[in-house]
Amino acid sequence: MTSTTQSARTTQSTQGGEPADQAKPSILQQPRAVWAVAFACVIAFMGIGLVDPILKPIAEDLDASPSQVSLLFTSYMAVTGLAMLVTGALSSRIGPKRTLLGGLALIVLFSALAGSSSTINEIVGFRAGWGLGNALFIATALATIVGAASGGVASAIILYEAALGIGIAAGPLLGGALGDVSWRGPFFGVATLMAIAFVAIAVFLPPIAPAARRTSLADPFRALRHRGLLTMAITALLYNFGFFTLLAYTPFPLGMGAHQIGLIFFGWGVCLAVASVFVAPRLQHRFGTLPVVAAALLAFAVDLAVMGLFTEPRPCSSSASW
Repeated sequence: MTSTTQSARTTQSTQGGEPADQAKPSILQQPRAVWAVAFACVIAFMGIGLVDPILKPIAEDLDASPSQVSLLFTSYMAVTGLAMLVTGALSSRIGPKRTLLGGLALIVLFSALAGSSSTINEIVGFRAGWGLGNALFIATALATIVGAASGGVASAIILYEAALGIGIAAGPLLGGALGDVSWRGPFFGVATLMAIAFVAIAVFLPPIAPAARRTSLADPFRALRHRGLLTMAITALLYNFGFFTLLAYTPFPLGMGAHQIGLIFFGWGVCLAVASVFVAPRLQHRFGTLPVVAAALLAFAVDLAVMGLFTEPRPCSSSASW
């Protein structure tokens, strides 16, 4: 997700952006349609970390192993990634608004079904459907915000990144708060919020005509002929692989409750939001994209190495060890 915004930001900086002396409206002075899509983005990104604080309660209640509950991330992200390859082709045929609403409707449906599930396999399957809806929405939302926002491409990207950070921060917080009551609560909470977002976009986002040129299913693969884009795609793949490996594994060795784990990831998400909106643009402007990305990846590697070397091992192979 963050690689998408980075690519868009890189393109904008390469093309020179808007003239420096051109008066720009405040980033907060946006049409209602932009705020409706941004609100829905917050809720959509909440779905990424929402289940993290409730992995252990789900495993305990449904007698599932850590590997089984980790599939809640695998099914969700795998379907999201694969479906994004065809989202552009669909959006160019039925229009962005219908694509957004279709994605939101699927999220409402499958998040509610996940909350009603009685087995771990049902939740894993419904999370896959949730991932399909997430792909339809997320892949279309950035382009919609860019097209509707005032203040240029840079302002639109910052709004999108702010929504990403807030959503990822709020997801574990909501999951932890509602998860203390029942592990089903976060699923029903997302279904309710997404239903509100569906109504907001239906009302405030005007109809958008399909693209003049229809996107083919092969276009995403043709784009990878660009060496820079291919490099960023591989980097994003490896980064996300590592990130979600830790996200799915962390609740088990920590030995904390849903609320405590939610607060930990809430703090991480707040730092992500602040860095995305205020720190990263300034660093990129001063040092350039490539040095900043390389330094960030190096810092990640060092941080993870320190975490691995200076923590006590905790067995977490079964529910009995929790």
